[in-house]
Amino acid sequence: MDDLSRVTQLVLHERQGRDRGWWAQMLACFWPDATVKLSWIDASGTDFVRRSKEMSGRGDRSVHRLGPPTVHLQGDRALVELPAGVEFRVDWDSVPADLISYTRLNYRLERRADKWKIKALDAIYERDTLTPRLPGQLLNVEHLGDRDPYALVALYLTRRGYSVGDLLADDQPEKVEAFYADAFGWLGQNTPAPSD
Repeated sequence: MDDLSRVTQLVLHERQGRDRGWWAQMLACFWPDATVKLSWIDASGTDFVRRSKEMSGRGDRSVHRLGPPTVHLQGDRALVELPAGVEFRVDWDSVPADLISYTRLNYRLERRADKWKIKALDAIYERDTLTPRLPGQLLNVEHLGDRDPYALVALYLTRRGYSVGDLLADDQPEKVEAFYADAFGWLGQNTPAPSD
């Protein structure tokens, strides 16, 4: 298997492990010094797996609908961007509803001793939606706050007892550009220039 396939399969196995509750598979995808920063967690990869298991045990589950990954390889490092719709089936004030958070998952991977694993996982939030499962039912949504790309998922997670901080999102393009510049700098490449 070539490096492109290895890297692609690694991030897909990490997401599969998360969605299916295959915690050993998920944990095997991270280096011990890996970091993860998502809506509800800013911690090590090991803590992310442990707390994901705890989250699932509480009944807080989600499924990730994934788009095709984009991979940039440079020697023993790789950047992978994976579009995702994070789907939650929720009970919103006794109304069954579907919550979807659209994000771009960004992985930094390193090859050490001829083995690829995840060094960092970060998310860039795009938008979210909340719809009743049965047409015609009404959902009561209080004030959402100032960050539109992840307002609904932040409200839901806060209601469930999770802490949501200031996240990387498309409503702050200068921070997103700085993130990409840092990621490609880590890779040893320049950020791709916009097309004319």
